Amino acid sequence: MKMKRCSSCGEYTLRDVCPHCGGATGVVYPPKFFPEDRYGKYRRKLKRELLMKNNGE
Repeated sequence: MKMKRCSSCGEYTLRDVCPHCGGATGVVYPPKFFPEDRYGKYRRKLKRELLMKNNGE
């Protein structure tokens, strides 16, 4: 069982549905890091382009 957090009210629970408000819950921990990031170069390229665009304006 893993800790989950309600996306509506922010309460923590182990259930799939929040017992406080009935909202959907999701996992609280970040996704695992993989050294072999297949899409890393595209993410870095997008980040560079966004930085260049924001600095140019």
